[in-house]
Amino acid sequence: MVYSARVDDDITQAVLSREEVARYLRGGPGLTPDQAHEQISAYLEELKTTQRYSVYRVLKHPLYPILRKVRRHPEHIEIAQTATRSSRVVYASNHKSHLDYLIELLVLDDHGIRPPVIAAGINLFNGAMGLLNRHVTGAIPIRRNSRDPAYLATLRAYVAELVHRHDLFLYLEGGRSYSGEMKPLKTGLLQAVMLARRPDVVIVPVAIAYDLVLEDQALARQRVKRRQRHFTTEVAEMVRYAVGYESRAFVTFGHPIPLATVDPDSRRDLIKLKRRTREAIGKLYKVLPTALLAAALRPSMPRQTLVDRIDRLIDALRLTDANLGVETGREAVEQATRPLVARGIIVIQGDRYRVRERHVLRYYARTLTHLLNDRGHSHLTH
Repeated sequence: MVYSARVDDDITQAVLSREEVARYLRGGPGLTPDQAHEQISAYLEELKTTQRYSVYRVLKHPLYPILRKVRRHPEHIEIAQTATRSSRVVYASNHKSHLDYLIELLVLDDHGIRPPVIAAGINLFNGAMGLLNRHVTGAIPIRRNSRDPAYLATLRAYVAELVHRHDLFLYLEGGRSYSGEMKPLKTGLLQAVMLARRPDVVIVPVAIAYDLVLEDQALARQRVKRRQRHFTTEVAEMVRYAVGYESRAFVTFGHPIPLATVDPDSRRDLIKLKRRTREAIGKLYKVLPTALLAAALRPSMPRQTLVDRIDRLIDALRLTDANLGVETGREAVEQATRPLVARGIIVIQGDRYRVRERHVLRYYARTLTHLLNDRGHSHLTH
C-alpha cells in the first residue's frame, strides 16, 4: 500500500475546507489570513505520511535483533479480521514500550489484516527512525504537548479525514506508562475520530502485555516522565537493555465498540466513550506471572508464603473478570522466577525470595492496579 500525492492533496483540501480550520484561516489575534494559512499549511505538511508496507515488511529494521527475542502471542485476532471486512477500524491500545508500534502491527500483518496508520509522538520522527516512520510505516507525528488551538484544530481535522481513507492505530494514553499503571486516556484523537462522522467506524480495543518490558529499568527509575529525550538516545538505551532479554508479548483484541450512535458534538458522549474504551482495554490486559509475583512479594518471603499470597491475588482478580495467564500461585512462581532473577529484579537465597530492584518490581506490580482498584482496595504490598 502506497499513498499517492493526489491522496495527500485530497486530504489537505478537505482539511482546509472544514469549518473548524477555516475559522483560523480567516486570521486572528496577531495573525493575518496569509500568516494563518502559512502556519496551518506547515502543520499539514508535518502531518503528511507515506505507507509503503511491502518495504516495511522486508526492511532490515534497526530493532530487528530485539524483535527476535519477543515471542508474539495474539488473542482473539479473529475479531480484527472480522471487523476489517465490514467496518472502518480504529484500534485503541495501551502503551507499554517502544516495541508496541512494531509488535502490534506485526501481529496484524502475520494474519493478513490490512495495515493501519499509526499515530505516534513527534519525538519518534528524528534521524533514521524519523525517515522510517514518515516514509515507510505510515506514522503521523503528534505534538502531544501542544496547546496551540490552530494546531489542535488542524490535527483533529486531519485525523477525521484520514479515517475516511485508512484504519488507524492509536495509543490514547498519550505515551508509555512510566509507573507501570495504565494511564487515563486522552480525548483529543478520540474526538477527531468521532468528527469523521462515518457511521461504520468502530473502536477495536487492544491490550499488549509483556513478561518483561524492554525499557523497564529506565521507566521505573523515573516513574514520571520529566522531559522528552531524543529518540536515538532511547534506542541506544533499549539496545543496551536487550542483552539477555527475552519475553512473550500478548496482544489481545476486544469486541468492537460502534460509533454509529455516538454524537460527535456531545462532550458527554466523548467522556462515556473514553471510559468504555479504557475499561475494555483494562479487562483485555493479560495478567502474566511476572506481574503476579511482583504484586505479592514483600522484601523477603518464603516460597510457599509467596505462592499462597499469589493464590489469593488470583482469586481477587477472577472477581474482576481479568484475563489471567495462569490459574495458580504455583504456576506463577514457576514461570516468573527465572526471568525476574535473570533480569536482576529478585534474588533467591535458599527457600527465600528477596527483592533486589525495588523500583522495577513495583513497576510490574502496578500493571495490575487498574484491575485491583476497581474492587475498592489494593492488593499491592510494596
